[in-house]
Amino acid sequence: MRRDLSALFDPVSVAVVGASDDPAKYGHAIAAQALRANGRRPVHLVNRRGGTVLGRTAAPSLSAIGEAVDLAVVAVPAAGFEDAVDEALQCGARAVVAITAGFAETGDTGRARQHAVAARVRAAGAVMVGPNCLGLADNTTDLFLASDTFTPGGIALLSQSGNLALELQLRFHPHGLGFSRFVSLGNQADVTLVDLLADCARHEGTHAIAVYAEDFADGRAFAEAAAEAGKPVVLLTAGRGDASARSAQSHTGALTTSADVVSAACRDAGVELVATPRELTVVLAALNGARRAPGRRVAILTDGGGHGVIAADSVEAAGLTVPELHPPTRDRLRKVLWEQSAVANPVDLAGMGEQDPGSYAQTVAALLAAEEVDAVLMTGYFGGYAHAGGGLGGGGTVLADGERAAARLIADRHRACAKPLVVQSMYPDSPTCRTLAAAGIPVFGATEDAARALAATTPGAPHPGPAPLPPPAAPLRESGYLHTRRALEAAGLSFPAAREVHNEAELLAATAEFGGPYVLKALHLLHKSDAGGVALGLAGPDELRAAFHEMHARFGASSYSVEAMADLSDGVELIVGVDRDPRFGPVAMVGLGGVLAETLRDVVFALAPVTAEHALRLLRGLRAAALLGGVRGRPPVDLVAAAAAVATITAFAAAHPEIAEIEVNPLLVRPHGVLALDSRAVLA
Repeated sequence: MRRDLSALFDPVSVAVVGASDDPAKYGHAIAAQALRANGRRPVHLVNRRGGTVLGRTAAPSLSAIGEAVDLAVVAVPAAGFEDAVDEALQCGARAVVAITAGFAETGDTGRARQHAVAARVRAAGAVMVGPNCLGLADNTTDLFLASDTFTPGGIALLSQSGNLALELQLRFHPHGLGFSRFVSLGNQADVTLVDLLADCARHEGTHAIAVYAEDFADGRAFAEAAAEAGKPVVLLTAGRGDASARSAQSHTGALTTSADVVSAACRDAGVELVATPRELTVVLAALNGARRAPGRRVAILTDGGGHGVIAADSVEAAGLTVPELHPPTRDRLRKVLWEQSAVANPVDLAGMGEQDPGSYAQTVAALLAAEEVDAVLMTGYFGGYAHAGGGLGGGGTVLADGERAAARLIADRHRACAKPLVVQSMYPDSPTCRTLAAAGIPVFGATEDAARALAATTPGAPHPGPAPLPPPAAPLRESGYLHTRRALEAAGLSFPAAREVHNEAELLAATAEFGGPYVLKALHLLHKSDAGGVALGLAGPDELRAAFHEMHARFGASSYSVEAMADLSDGVELIVGVDRDPRFGPVAMVGLGGVLAETLRDVVFALAPVTAEHALRLLRGLRAAALLGGVRGRPPVDLVAAAAAVATITAFAAAHPEIAEIEVNPLLVRPHGVLALDSRAVLA
């Protein structure tokens, strides 16, 4: 449900409860910032002692103000927090920014207090950010309710870290980036990350949304909101390397980590996932303009062979390509460059820049115009000629003037072309590089940053967003092999013929129902193959009987499953599983299966349920995808049937929230159709 957050970001009036003249108190910093609004709205300062604060008369209470307050910032000790919020609601507050700490982060008692306050806020029709937050700011409405000043710009930052915002402020500056909004998330007792993300997506002054989150709360709702945002969302999160909190009892559970889940959710939602504040800045700098590369083909322009080779490696490591330029493009380059210049890709000026700085601009223009090029990376010394003390050129020389002129020409060419241009320079702070940056051309000092920036502008796989969860089905009461198998068969998944047996007589009766070869499985073992509880390729009744006696002597299982042995000769074994993540709900895993599933670890992930179309993309994204297309004379397997089976399994799991883990392994994919050979489920 869409929440109205207008009172948070553009209130009619503001009151700072806990305003103070003591610089050591947070109420002092908030009050000082709030007064920067230059009369945009009334700002009331409240201190229980009254008197003056920051030279202004302070009211002893909200009620003493004598008029309604639209937004109240509460920065008082925890003991007085509930009373302050209640008074704010009585005074008509539609929004509360709760700076006060000492609630859910302290344990169960604090969590109970927090829930009670949030319930009262909602019952009053108001909204609350926090508690335990550092405030918020909106540069588009002159609302300054955080302790620091943020440079205006188009980035909304939703963060669980205040210091991170300060670091990003420093990192943004060289790229001309600034903030439309800053919100410290705090404990998210009422207003959540998802609420804020959806509101920033609608905010005209916000062009991209940066998120730092340690706790998504409802990760699936976050992915859904990001997929619907309609503008770039970049996520920096912590703790992705730890295994998700569960007792893994299946291959799926053992192979699924928090990092896999977050990565899959971001891919499906079209979120740019980054690992560091530096990478977050790089991606935002690349996405700041409206330029998007039509493809992944990059032309590299360098003035030194070493820079060109390193750039090519970085570009390919970022998932892009460095194709050889077409003959017409090479011919055009030869007309503007000298004989020793390389024109294949990377294009190396080979010293011509020192003779004619204008050659940079001419080459950039030719590369941007080439039909086989989707984006351009210029790397090396450019910027050094006009850099004071920069070596070859030095400030004020003919070369420096020529470089400045070239920078203006490159900026003009960039404005006239829709393709991205990114620059790596040894002198990113030089006047010529600042000219490029002012024209919207991202400039970096590190080659890998330039490559990552280009990757952010290129098209990735379609991001459909999480598929809706189906309504819950009648819950499974038992999770044994045969119960799980029957439930999956009822959902539409095909298995070989099978019969449960308890003794030799039933074993032989099964052979009259279907012919061999046979498979014998000891039931009630979770990992039957690992424990030696599966016998394959039993040619007839005699071999089946012998295997039964041997297995029963070892396990003494109460029952066994006799099954028709599938023909494995022309098929590929896959694993399809679903693990239930506490934040993102059901998460699907698809990969190369069989007994080597955990050893090979060739798997991909997605939020479940997975549509058949999405499943096809996942299967084609496996490292061993070539096996599915047929190799060494083997026929290609039925990918369409495999994708349909993935859709069936994941939809079944998503409809059964009582299932903690479920997997089908192996799922045999043959040239015509699929067959599930084994399955297991673990109830929550």
